[in-house]
Amino acid sequence: MKDIAPNILRQRLLIEAFYTKDIDQKIIENYFYGITTHLGLKTYGKPIIFSPAGMGKAENQGYDAFIPLIDSGISLYVWASAKFLSVVIYTCKSFVKEKAITYTKNYFGINTDQIEYMSF
Repeated sequence: MKDIAPNILRQRLLIEAFYTKDIDQKIIENYFYGITTHLGLKTYGKPIIFSPAGMGKAENQGYDAFIPLIDSGISLYVWASAKFLSVVIYTCKSFVKEKAITYTKNYFGINTDQIEYMSF
């Protein structure tokens, strides 16, 4: 992908994994506050967490969540029945991706062979 705005700092990290921890709205909220603190990122609003509450396909039930950052935001998508999650960290401030991966892995009880990630 060609960087068409090299003068604008952007760091993006996609993490996808199968998790073992039970997830609810409080767990998601605590994850957002924990990872932002761990990475030195500042929030300016509370997490927004949605659950389709039975609407749509059963296999897609879970959560869609976002927390706004001073320097962009973090999105989290959870498929409850598959115990699968997808996190997108998008910032205009540099962070250490290994710290984000390790924190996410430990927080959600992810096994090493059940996680994939990509920076772009």
